[in-house]
Amino acid sequence: MNILVINCGSSSLKYQLIDTDTEKVLAKGLCERIGLDDAILNHTPSGKDKVVIHCDMPDHNVAIKEVVNILTDAENGVIASLEEIGAIGHRVVHGGEKFNSSVPINDAVMAALEECIPLAPLHNPPNIIGIKACQAAMPGVPQVGVFDTAFHQTMPKENYMYAIPYEYYEKYGVRKYGFHGTSHKYVSQRAAALLGKPAEETKIITVHIGNGGSIAAVCGGKCVDTTMGFTPLDGLVMGTRSGIIDAAVPLFIMEQENLTSKQMSDILNKKSGLQGITGISSDMRDVSAAAAEGNERAILAKKMFAARVKAYIGQYMATMNGADAIVFTAGIGENDKATRAACCENLDFLGIKIDAEKNDKRGDEFVISTDDSKVKVFVIATNEELAIARDTKDIVSK
Repeated sequence: MNILVINCGSSSLKYQLIDTDTEKVLAKGLCERIGLDDAILNHTPSGKDKVVIHCDMPDHNVAIKEVVNILTDAENGVIASLEEIGAIGHRVVHGGEKFNSSVPINDAVMAALEECIPLAPLHNPPNIIGIKACQAAMPGVPQVGVFDTAFHQTMPKENYMYAIPYEYYEKYGVRKYGFHGTSHKYVSQRAAALLGKPAEETKIITVHIGNGGSIAAVCGGKCVDTTMGFTPLDGLVMGTRSGIIDAAVPLFIMEQENLTSKQMSDILNKKSGLQGITGISSDMRDVSAAAAEGNERAILAKKMFAARVKAYIGQYMATMNGADAIVFTAGIGENDKATRAACCENLDFLGIKIDAEKNDKRGDEFVISTDDSKVKVFVIATNEELAIARDTKDIVSK
């Protein structure tokens, strides 16, 4: 079955067409600047060079039509007609407490997604727009919603509640939700397979670190805690996000600088993290280069980044009473050997030892721990699109 995976942003649309029988990516692409001048469609068929098309895409309905056209194009397409698309899987950021798994999309689900907009005002609206655009362009094709938050819905209540007046949970749903769930689920399942154990018999800490970052404690195949909270702002030091801070700090800064809540939100989400500490860049590669040249703030940023990851690894080992494996994934986790090593430094007392030679490589899946390390440490390339395609196939097949 060919599954079209859609990830819709406010002015962008990522897609992959995946043959789920072979799990091969037939084509992938990105529509950029939707609704703006000079919109671009980047399309890469399997085994061929990328094609860049400049076209007018005033809205997501037109963008989806352009995707359909290029997928069925005689020269650059990979299928003869829409009949070869068995289903569409949508990445949806926030399902609140309403969804603990992927679901077939119907009117009730669409209504629930609308209700979740206050929880993810920047992400859910474009996700909804993408679903409606696909419904219009491909009527009758089954569609499935795969939620970033769903994997974390197994957290016990003591781990997802905040110690604030309970009424805010009852009235507004204020609690920890967690994100990157599709990635955490995928790599934890791969780690269990590499360990040669059923997921139900494993304790795995998944470290998803890129421009955004989160860690999850996965016990028996289920998430029991994660670092992101009510929003993706909580937890780790990230590219432009602050991660966890004293809740009084924003209030203090707002009073001192006479800032609105929106201005403070922009500071915490877009001007903090590596960018805020260094004043140089939100990209770890730029920060590492500056640190190598002796930039003190860049050195500090790298130390803060690793220290936060280490702290959560220790916390989640306590939560699960140990761990069988730690998995590094996403942009930094998969490619930055120095950061991986720093995040595991001086954790030998927990049975975590990194082999410098094994860590000095790249690839989709490999072990970087020493042979005598009690905890296996893996690098596993995440594949959220494949995870979405698998869920979509499973649901449609039923």
